[in-house]
Amino acid sequence: MVQAAPDAPVAGVSQRVPRAVLFDRDGTLVVDVPYNGDPNLVVLAPGAERAVGRLRAAGVPVGLVTNQSGIARGLLTRAQADAVNARVAELLGGFDTVQVCPHGEADGCSCRKPRPGMVLAAAAELGVDASEVAVVGDIGSDVGAAAAAGARGVLVPTPVTRDEEVRAARETAPDLLAAVDLLLGGCA
Repeated sequence: MVQAAPDAPVAGVSQRVPRAVLFDRDGTLVVDVPYNGDPNLVVLAPGAERAVGRLRAAGVPVGLVTNQSGIARGLLTRAQADAVNARVAELLGGFDTVQVCPHGEADGCSCRKPRPGMVLAAAAELGVDASEVAVVGDIGSDVGAAAAAGARGVLVPTPVTRDEEVRAARETAPDLLAAVDLLLGGCA
């Protein structure tokens, strides 16, 4: 069931069809393989190809925003993370923007979700205001980054999504296709 919280629409955030949609990578577009540095391990999440395709068919630019703390931890290199992102792009037809946070939680950067840096950078690269962007992800930090940037966030819960993250989300969808339906339908 697609739901919007009782206080939706969100003040200052457009409920019209977004001018761009940004997806989290691990657990959202692809099956999560912790600290994956191997493009051969990339497996698309159910519905990812159709969801991204629907947005492209509607003329909506699509981007990727991904925390990759494994780089800061020395578990993978930036080149390996980029190779995995390239494989995801190859499987899904490319992205209009790709934003990667290579920092760890303790680094205090402005880009690591739930901070707004990657969402703001993606919006700027695409030439749109952050309030015209939607972010789709599987955990609270994804929709938190959207909120911090003034963008719209849609949570697509998975088994790793905590109950409190679901309760706190303004909008949720049971899967990627439902999230895209919500965004393209202009529902509040």
